Amino acid sequence: MNDVGTRDDAEWNRRVRNETETQRLDRNWNNLLQELRVVQTGVQVLTGFLLTLPFQGRFEELSDAQEVIYLVTVACSATATMMLVAPVGIHRLLFRRHALSELVAIGQRLSIGGIAVLGLALVGVVLLIFSFVVDMTVGVIAAAVAMTMFFGLWILPAWAGRRSSHRPE
Repeated sequence: MNDVGTRDDAEWNRRVRNETETQRLDRNWNNLLQELRVVQTGVQVLTGFLLTLPFQGRFEELSDAQEVIYLVTVACSATATMMLVAPVGIHRLLFRRHALSELVAIGQRLSIGGIAVLGLALVGVVLLIFSFVVDMTVGVIAAAVAMTMFFGLWILPAWAGRRSSHRPE
C-alpha cells in the first residue's frame, strides 16, 4: 500500500473505529497471531508426518520421481513451518523496541508467503500419495485438482475481494 493508502486507512480507523495508530497495530498483531495459531498447527503436523515417512517399511518402494516429489514436499513443508513460526521469533527479537509497525508488516509478508508455500506442500503430498497408491498419471491429475482448489479457495477470493473493495467514506 502506498503512503496515500496508508494515510487513508489510518484516517478511516481514527474516524470509524475511534482507534489510534498504536491500537490499530495492536489489533492487527493480535489478528495475525490468531491466524498463525490456526495454520501453524496444521503445517507442523504435516511436517512431522512427512519427516516420519522415510522410517516406514514401504518407503523404499518409492520410484526415483516419487523420492524427488517427497524431498521437494518436505522442503516446502519445512519452509512453510519456518515462515509461519518466524513472526513469533521476530517479536521476541524486537520486544520493547517500539517496532510494532515493522513487526506487523514483516509478519504479514511471512504469513502470506508461508501459506503459499504450505499450499505447494499440500499439492506435493497429494501428488506423492496418489502416485504411490494408484499411479503417476492419477497423481498428477489429483495434484492439479489440489492446486486448483488452493487457488479457488484462497487466492481467487482474496484477489476478487481486493478488486471489489473500496475505502468507506
